[in-house]
Amino acid sequence: MSKIADGNYTSVIYTLETDYKLQHAQSLYSAGRYEDALRAANGITTSGYENKVQKLIAAIRYGMEDIAGARSLLEINSGLNDDPDTDINYGCLLYKESRYEEALQKFLNAQTMLGYRPHLSYSVALCYYKLKDFTSSLKHIGDIIDRGIREHPELGIGMTTEGIEVRSVGNTLTLHESALVEAFNLKAAIQFEKNDIDSAREAMTDMPPRWEEELDSVTLHNQALCSMDMSPTQGFHKLQFLMQQSTYPQETLQNLLILYCKHGYHDLASDVISTYSPVKDKYLSNYIREFVDAVIAQQSSPDEAYRKLDNMATKLVDSLRKATRSVQESREARDDKRAKSALLDYENTLEKFIPVTMAQAKIYWDLENYAQAETIFYKSVEFCNENDTWRLHVAHVLFMQEKFKEAIAFYEPIVKKNYNNILSVSAIVLANLCVSHIMTAQNEEAEELMRKIEKEEERLYYQEPEKKVFHLCIVNLVIGTLYCSKGNYEFGISRVIKSLEPYNKKLGMDTW
Repeated sequence: MSKIADGNYTSVIYTLETDYKLQHAQSLYSAGRYEDALRAANGITTSGYENKVQKLIAAIRYGMEDIAGARSLLEINSGLNDDPDTDINYGCLLYKESRYEEALQKFLNAQTMLGYRPHLSYSVALCYYKLKDFTSSLKHIGDIIDRGIREHPELGIGMTTEGIEVRSVGNTLTLHESALVEAFNLKAAIQFEKNDIDSAREAMTDMPPRWEEELDSVTLHNQALCSMDMSPTQGFHKLQFLMQQSTYPQETLQNLLILYCKHGYHDLASDVISTYSPVKDKYLSNYIREFVDAVIAQQSSPDEAYRKLDNMATKLVDSLRKATRSVQESREARDDKRAKSALLDYENTLEKFIPVTMAQAKIYWDLENYAQAETIFYKSVEFCNENDTWRLHVAHVLFMQEKFKEAIAFYEPIVKKNYNNILSVSAIVLANLCVSHIMTAQNEEAEELMRKIEKEEERLYYQEPEKKVFHLCIVNLVIGTLYCSKGNYEFGISRVIKSLEPYNKKLGMDTW
């Protein structure tokens, strides 16, 4: 007769119950219900689960922005050797503290022990992104996407971009574990930062397809930014929707304010600041608060706005010079790590300085005092001379003063840099360059540029017949207007009429 084996069945059942409790607490954490998750995790007292529970509570504390509490819990297990979870958790804390180089090392250590893990690879890519090493970041993003295509063809990666009609793949566990949504969002962020908006939009449409109501807040936020140049109303609608939710990406408030100011909706920016006053200190840096305040003040008091911007510029120049000295000293001492850190500080400070300079110059641009705007730009030449945005605005200021030869020196390098993709250059930049060539008796250069634009428009027409482009049209309109202003009405008007041919394709809101 068979004998039933002795066993501690009570212990087995108790363990299964504890596993369920732990999974329940983890699911609450993943859903962002941190208070509920914390109560559930604290209710787990089973012996042998202390390490897992402490790690989960540390993650919950991290999600609640209690960095000190998360760190203290992790330090209990800091003596554990070869524990990839500990490295990952410390990496997250270091990332939160903006110590990206150290965080990267923790994530790379964990990757060595665990091998490929999609979310771990994403964390590595995110650190490289913060360190401005876009090439390394894109490499890890590429690994995530390539594996996603091979291992999960059912997720329809890239099919939307290729014009294939696909259904939503939903927010499945497979999608979450693949880290594809995070990877495509980061890829879009890199392209957006490189000012390649078309590539950023393509990255967003390459993402596994989901209905709009299924989109996570980060994807919705990035879609809004990528659509601002084509459909600002839609972009603003998405950002406003996010601000009404209980949680949203911390960049949402900043971007909504900056975009309102950029599009001239200063009253709406003021309303947003008033409405979200309780959270503005949490989500807005001192720099953004001061900058937005100065831009809004420009509408009622340009002098006050200029004073505020000038104070900001003075502080930023001091920081730029300090960072420059630090880079030089580090290189002389052959301290590559310190030099790299100082260079990153310099680049981050320069990113803040350029918009301040632009805003100062715009005050005088609006007053049509182009000479003073030029003076402001040349004050910043020490730091901004290599920046295309700065150079473009200098060119505009010179053009408005009819300093055409000097304007060419600033316009031409930008156009030549994008010569093989000429339609990516703003039509008004191409028009101003053509006019500058004509006004300096360089008609052949102007005609060559126009031939290049025409050739690219014809090529694009054969590839995408429905897509409308107006570069050559706008160039001809500007040149025609120029000749009319100089009294040559016959040639000028003929050029304007020619620019609108064929009328069914060229005559519209964009050219009216």
